[in-house]
Amino acid sequence: MNARTRITAMGIAAALLAAPGAVLAAAPPALAANSLTMLGADVSSLQRSLDLGVKYYDAGGAQKNPLDILKGAGMNYVRLRVWNNPASGYNNATKVYAYAKEVKSRGMKLLVDLHYSDTWADPGKQYKPAAWSSHTITQLQKDVYDYTYSVCTTLKAQGTTPDSIQIGNEINVGMLWNEGKVANNSFTNLGLLLKSGYNAVKACSPSTQVIIHTANSDSVDHLAWFYDGITAQGVKWDITGLSYYCFWHGNLNALYSAVSTARSRYGRPVAVVETAYPFTTANADSQANSGSGTCEGFDNSWNSQATMFQYVQNTVRNAGGVGVFYWEPTWTAVKGNGWDPANMNGTGDGWDNMAVFDWTGRVNPGIRWTP
Repeated sequence: MNARTRITAMGIAAALLAAPGAVLAAAPPALAANSLTMLGADVSSLQRSLDLGVKYYDAGGAQKNPLDILKGAGMNYVRLRVWNNPASGYNNATKVYAYAKEVKSRGMKLLVDLHYSDTWADPGKQYKPAAWSSHTITQLQKDVYDYTYSVCTTLKAQGTTPDSIQIGNEINVGMLWNEGKVANNSFTNLGLLLKSGYNAVKACSPSTQVIIHTANSDSVDHLAWFYDGITAQGVKWDITGLSYYCFWHGNLNALYSAVSTARSRYGRPVAVVETAYPFTTANADSQANSGSGTCEGFDNSWNSQATMFQYVQNTVRNAGGVGVFYWEPTWTAVKGNGWDPANMNGTGDGWDNMAVFDWTGRVNPGIRWTP
């Protein structure tokens, strides 16, 4: 990226944050320094929604398969999380094997997000699967290798080889706690686990790209602490993955700095594998919304959701990144598809105001993925 592109990109980010009226304008054109090839979405809750009878409609009101609607808006990559043995029976490996066929049949690429947990893994919790609960770090290395290799080879055998695999989900301070937690700045155990995962993927499919994913787009210092730490342990990976939600991680300048720093410091492609923005502060069910704040210059509306998504893509593109994934665009509020895998029927959906389909199932007409 040349200096002029960098300055202009930073100027766009600053302008968006300085001018509240920008929310009503069309997204600025891309600056052509780079193209996004990973135009994705995480639709991990979708199988359950479809099983419950949820209907999805395009902008014209025609009922269609939601993957077809999103593909029509430019999406070319699907991300699916895998939990080892969730109580719900959804998002386990068997369900992912089945849905991978749907994804690949539409000509889209597949990102498999291995949580190495029976439930949610994120910066604040990285619970080991119950089956591994008493295992030592030596045993956990084998667990990670064997599980990763099994998922990958099963997908490969059915003709749906994953294009990329995440070794952990938002592992800001490690995974498989406490053995794999980064404590006292020691990345030793985490490094061992990440190497096991990387080696398993490459033994299954050398062309499958390994992503190491954190939510460290909030701070270049946090990002460098983590990725410097695993680099010092000799960990290999192919794509640096980040989460970015403006109301949690800061403005677009922070995102630009994170992507550009990760790209230049580690010499690997960078993708934002999670982002989203609320179209309303209202709540469709009994579950409190996970995110309902605004970001400077934006309100909660269909237009703001679409505009912010475009601005995130433009920022990542101009910072030299290669992809952006919208997180759970199809997770509309429907009874029975709650957030807790141990109590799906008794909990609600905290993401109903962040999906790109409204509560009647109609898609936001402004949502677009753009190379």
